[in-house]
Amino acid sequence: MASTSTPLTLPVLPLDDEVVLPGMVVPLDLNDADVRAAVEAAQAAARSEPGKPRVLLVPRIDGTYASTGVLGTVEQVGRLADGDPGALIRGRGRVKIGAGTTGPGAALWVEGTRIDESVPEPLPGHVAELVKEYKALATAWLRKRGAWQVVDRVQAIDDVSALADNSGYSPFLTTEQKVELLENADPVARLKLATQQLRDHIAEQDVAETIAKDVQEGVDKQQREFLLRRQLEAVRKELRELNGESEGEESDDYRSRVEAADLPEKVREAALKEVDKLERASDQSPEGSWIRTWLDTVLELPWNERTEDQYDIQGAKAVLDAEHAGLEDVKERITEYLAVRKRRTDRGLGVIGGRRGGAVLALVGPPGVGKTSLGESVAHAMGRKFVRVALGGVRDEAEIRGHRRTYVGALPGRIVRAVKEAGSMNPVVLLDEIDKVGSDFRGDPAAALLEVLDPAQNHTFRDHYLEVELDLSDVVFLATANVLEAIPEALLDRMELVRLDGYTEDEKIVIARDHLLPRQLERAGLNEDEVTLDESALRKLAGEYTREAGVRTLERSIARLLRKVAAQHELGERKLPFTVRDEDLRALIGRPHHVPEAAQDPAERRTAVPGVATGLAVTGAGGDVLYVEASLADPETGAAGLTLTGQLGDVMKESAQIALSFLRSRGAELELPVGDLKDRGVHIHFPAGAVPKDGPSAGVTMTTALASLLSGRLVRTDVAMTGEVSLTGRVLPIGGVKQKLLAAHRAGVTTVIIPKRNEPDLDDVPAEVLDKLDVHAVTDVRQVLELALAPATNGAASEVPVAA
Repeated sequence: MASTSTPLTLPVLPLDDEVVLPGMVVPLDLNDADVRAAVEAAQAAARSEPGKPRVLLVPRIDGTYASTGVLGTVEQVGRLADGDPGALIRGRGRVKIGAGTTGPGAALWVEGTRIDESVPEPLPGHVAELVKEYKALATAWLRKRGAWQVVDRVQAIDDVSALADNSGYSPFLTTEQKVELLENADPVARLKLATQQLRDHIAEQDVAETIAKDVQEGVDKQQREFLLRRQLEAVRKELRELNGESEGEESDDYRSRVEAADLPEKVREAALKEVDKLERASDQSPEGSWIRTWLDTVLELPWNERTEDQYDIQGAKAVLDAEHAGLEDVKERITEYLAVRKRRTDRGLGVIGGRRGGAVLALVGPPGVGKTSLGESVAHAMGRKFVRVALGGVRDEAEIRGHRRTYVGALPGRIVRAVKEAGSMNPVVLLDEIDKVGSDFRGDPAAALLEVLDPAQNHTFRDHYLEVELDLSDVVFLATANVLEAIPEALLDRMELVRLDGYTEDEKIVIARDHLLPRQLERAGLNEDEVTLDESALRKLAGEYTREAGVRTLERSIARLLRKVAAQHELGERKLPFTVRDEDLRALIGRPHHVPEAAQDPAERRTAVPGVATGLAVTGAGGDVLYVEASLADPETGAAGLTLTGQLGDVMKESAQIALSFLRSRGAELELPVGDLKDRGVHIHFPAGAVPKDGPSAGVTMTTALASLLSGRLVRTDVAMTGEVSLTGRVLPIGGVKQKLLAAHRAGVTTVIIPKRNEPDLDDVPAEVLDKLDVHAVTDVRQVLELALAPATNGAASEVPVAA
C-alpha cells in the first residue's frame, strides 16, 4: 500500500476541467494569468533552492479544487507552436493537499505531503497478470489507431504506478474518470481501474464499429440498387426506342387503361385518384406496388359485362328435368324466377330503384341429394356463368368482405373474386356448406354475409379491399346446408328456404339408370352395351344395400359392382356383355346390409318381444328409423324410478317423463297394470347409444313401448310412429314429416302413425310413397295404442318382462 511522506510548500497551478497525471509532460499557455503566476512564483523560489522550479498541478472542476494534486517541474519556458509564450511541465508524483500558506509572487501557495506510490518487488502473481492484461488492451487499442511508436513505449513501462498513470494520455477518458485515477493512491487499485476503463472503451468501440459497418453496408446496397434501377430504366428506354414504341411511364399506362376501360363513374373517379397517387409515389415506395395491385383488380372486374338470360321457360325446365330427377320444389322455384324475370323485362321493369331481380335460395337437405350439382344445372338452364364458393371451415370475416389495403398481401373477399372469376356481373354463385361457417376472434363470416344476401342492400355492396360499390343485385345466390339450425336466424331470414328431403326409391332408380350408371361405366372403362344393370338389381341396391336420403352410397355401390365385373372379365372369369340381376349381387358385392325389418324372420325382429316400438326421427343425413326398448326391474332387486340410456337430450328425457306420468295417471283407463310402475324401476333405452338424440317427437313411441311392456302385447312390426305426447294423452304436431315418411318407406314399413295436425305436410310427400304407406293421423294416444299393439294372447298381460 502507498504511504505519505516529505512535506512540501508549492505554488498552485490550477487546471480548469483538465487533469495531469504523474509521468505526463504537458505544455501550458502562459497567457493564462493563473498559469503565469504559478510559474513565476516557482521560478522565484527556485533561485534560492537547487533544482528546477516546482509547481502543484491541481484540477479545478466547476470552481472546486481536487483533494490531490501532482508535483510538476517546469522543464522549459519558451514559445508554443502558435508563437504564444508557454511552459513545458512534467508531472512527477502525487501530493496530498493541506492548508494554504504564503509565498513569493501572486500565486496561491499550499502545504502538501508527497505520497509514496512504490510497489514491493517482485510483483505478486495477480498484479503481474494485471500488468500483462493492461499492456495487451493498450497495445490493441493503439494498433487500431496506428500509434506504433507509443506501443513500444507502453511495453517498456514496468512500474505499476507509472503504467496506470499512462492512461492519462487516453483521449476517451472523461475529466471525472481522470480525477478518480488521480485521487486513487493505491497503484494496484489504480491499475485495475485503468484496465476496466480501457476494456469498456474497447467494447463500446467494437459495437460502434459494427453499427457503422451495418449502416455503411445498407447505404451501399441502396446506392447500388438505385444505380441498377436507373440503368434498367435506361435499358428499357433504349428498347422502346428500338422497337418504335412511345415513351411513357408506367403510371401513364395505367391512366390510359383506366380511361379506356368501361367503368362506372364512381369507380373511374376512385381509380384516377389512385393513378395520381402512383405518379407521386417513388419507385422504392411500397405504396406503389399496393396501388398497382388494386388497379389491376379493379380493371379485371367485369363492371358492365352481363350474360343474357335464356327466357325459354320450357327449355329451362327441360334442362332441369334432364339433369336432375325429383327435386320438384327447386325446379318450380327456378321456373317461377325465370318467368317473372321474363315478364319484367318484357314490360321494361328490369331495373327498379337501382336494383335488379336477383334471387337468394337456401337449399337445405341431407348429404348426397344433389344440392351442389343443382347450382350448376340452374346456371345451365338460365344461360349464366357458374361459380362455386366453398364456405366450409371459413372463420375469418375478411374472407367474405376482403382485407383492408393496409395489410401486406391484402386481397378482395371471396364474393368479389367469384364475380371476377365468372367474368360477368350476373353469375350464379353457389355458397356451398353455409352451415359450416365458424366464428372466432377474427369475426363472424356469417354476419358479413348478411349484406351480401340481402336483396335490399347488396346493390351497394362494399368490399374492404375495393372500397367502391359493387352491384350484386343481379347475382343469383344459391346457398347449400345440411342442418338448418346451424344457420343464424338473421341470415336465414334473408334467404328463401327450399328443402330437399331426399329421394324415393323410384327416384333413386331413375337417377342411377340415367346419371350414375353412365358416369361409372365411363370411369370403369366399360361401354353401355357391355354391362347393363337390370331394374331389379338397381332396386335391390337402393333398398337393401344402401339406406340413405341421397345417392352417394348408391353410386359407390354401382362403382364397386362395375369394378368387380371389369376385374373378372380381365381375369377370364366372366364374358361380356353381361346383365346384372338382383340374384347376381350377392356373388359380386356380398350380402345386403339393410334388410327391412318386415323381411326378417319373425323371431329375430326387434319387436318380437313386448316393450319394443318403432319410431321415426330426423338426423343430419335425413330421416331414419328409431327403435325404443323398455323394461321393468325386479321389485326385489331394482330401485324404483326412471332410467334413460342412449345419449338422450333434455327434451327427449322430458318426453320419457311425460310418457311415464301419463301411463301412471291414465293407465287404469287403458286396462294396464300400472301398479308395476310404482313399485318397479322403469328403464327406457334407445339403441345406437353413440349417436346423440333429442326432440319431442319420440313421445308416442315411448308411450307405446311402455304400454306394450305392461300389457304384454307386441307392437306390430309394420307400424312406425311419430308425435309429441302431452300429459293428457294428446298427440301434438312435430316437424320433418316428409323425411320421416321417406325413411319409413326405405325401411319397409307399411303403416305410419302421425299427429292429426301434421296432415297438411302430407302434400309434400311424393305420391308414389303415399300409395305404399297406410298413414293414420291421430289426436290421442288411445288411437295410437289401438293401431300399434297386436291383439292380446292368452295370459299375455301377466307376462311382463323383467330386466336382467
